[in-house]
Amino acid sequence: MRPVILVTGGTGFLGAHVVRALVERGERVRVLTRGGGSMSDTVEIAELRDLGVELAQGDVVADLDAPGALSLERALDGVDRIVHLAGFVSRAPEDGQRMMRVHVDGTRRLFEAAARAGGVKRVVLASTSGTIAVSKEAVALDESAPYPIELVGSWPYYLSKIYQEKLAFELGARYALPLVVVNPSLLLGPGDTRGSSTGDVKKFLKREIPIVPSGGVSFVDARDAAEATVAALERGRPGERYLLGGPNWTFEEFLGRLERASKVRAPRLKVPDKMARAATTLFQHAYEALHKEPPVDRISVEMSQHYWWCDSSKAERELGFAARDPGETLDDTIRDLRRRFL
Repeated sequence: MRPVILVTGGTGFLGAHVVRALVERGERVRVLTRGGGSMSDTVEIAELRDLGVELAQGDVVADLDAPGALSLERALDGVDRIVHLAGFVSRAPEDGQRMMRVHVDGTRRLFEAAARAGGVKRVVLASTSGTIAVSKEAVALDESAPYPIELVGSWPYYLSKIYQEKLAFELGARYALPLVVVNPSLLLGPGDTRGSSTGDVKKFLKREIPIVPSGGVSFVDARDAAEATVAALERGRPGERYLLGGPNWTFEEFLGRLERASKVRAPRLKVPDKMARAATTLFQHAYEALHKEPPVDRISVEMSQHYWWCDSSKAERELGFAARDPGETLDDTIRDLRRRFL
């Protein structure tokens, strides 16, 4: 019987594209899923079944004495490669503990279970470019950049992903599990059913971005990131990580490109960074007092005042990574968001 590739997070934005790419290559794929907890989950699980994917019910963060923990052991039966994509994306400080649990505790549990199961020859972990490629300066960073812990210390998602990476490399060495990490930048393109990655584009289309941020952004089509993730299973060097990014644009250029693609007028107003942060804080408090969700939050504004530019030449050389024309990605993102949400 053919060996199995286990995918965690296979119903997510990147995960769905990774699963499809693996199936198209004739791989035997098993997806670890918690089951249909929502209508979105039910639809995504049905799509996986249509692809002929095996489903294993379980959860990487289930308590050790819970049924989910036992399911994780069963899910690893016959598995020789793992693509670990399970995650939780949020900019809310109150979600910090949950993100640590999913990213850090979940990774520890998965690696320990894989070590007990034996036979796992490769693990690919999907992290984010924000664990290394973020700066106050307009520079494109590569994989040699250090972890910017002080810079992202108040942004819980990126802090949890840094700790996840560090733990994964440590456990990979301890348990002799060859590990490759891929670090995609902002994921755009079609298929983000939860809106966790394309949410800022959705806000743009709803005219909820009032000012032009001072920083810069890199983005990558989720379909291209998926191809590189699959390539990392075969061509990635154990112990290495690979940045996956497309164009490096200022936010002014990014919003201008969105305007041309969507015919929605981009904001023109520019204000000093300190003033933008102060105004956003007051705005956020006012909305919270009315028990409403503010369209713009303090952390998002702080993040947009930095440069998230990355150099993907290593992935291009070693994984064959190639980012498609950014105009195609923006067009497909806008069309998909309008169809799903607007």
